Amino acid sequence: MTEIVPVPTGVGGRTLRSRGARTRARLLEASEKVFGELGYHDASIVKITEAAGVAQGTFYLYFASKKKVFDELVKDLNRRVRHAMKEASVLGETRVEAELLGFRAYFAFTAEHPALYRIIRQAEFVSPEMLRYHYDRLSTGYVAALRAAMGSGEIGSIDPEVTAWALMGMGELLGMRWILWGDREEMPQAVLDEVARIVSCLLEPRA
Repeated sequence: MTEIVPVPTGVGGRTLRSRGARTRARLLEASEKVFGELGYHDASIVKITEAAGVAQGTFYLYFASKKKVFDELVKDLNRRVRHAMKEASVLGETRVEAELLGFRAYFAFTAEHPALYRIIRQAEFVSPEMLRYHYDRLSTGYVAALRAAMGSGEIGSIDPEVTAWALMGMGELLGMRWILWGDREEMPQAVLDEVARIVSCLLEPRA
């Protein structure tokens, strides 16, 4: 099922025209940079608008507060990373192939958006409901896909929810270790090979 991308809105729920939508996107992009580099508490609306190249008053046409733009940024990053993973995984001919393609897409996204890690971890203290939102949205489709693959006999008998969360945790920590801390643009092939081995052992049907 195709996810409906929300229509960009400003403060008060007003629908934005194309120019307004572009300005809102610039503010989100600037927020990603500022929150990622400075952290939530040292970030400010002034720094965000400076990074976006817009007047400070313009900010309030799109977001009511720093907290609100932070929450919208979490939603935006979540939507984009899920989209990247889904676009890649649908090319897999089997569920195992889909998993591995999804992992590759996740690693590529985190290499391009390393601020994702810091922003999500800030959410634990700044906006706990958005931390829960992020992981719940990631897991919902994941659980459904694993359940469907198990039902068709494509993968072995597993607990889809436990397996989804375990795989999510693996991907996140591997990305942290080799992309974020390793300052790499792509995951080393040796790590990808080991991910393939683990996923195959976990999901392939038992004889």
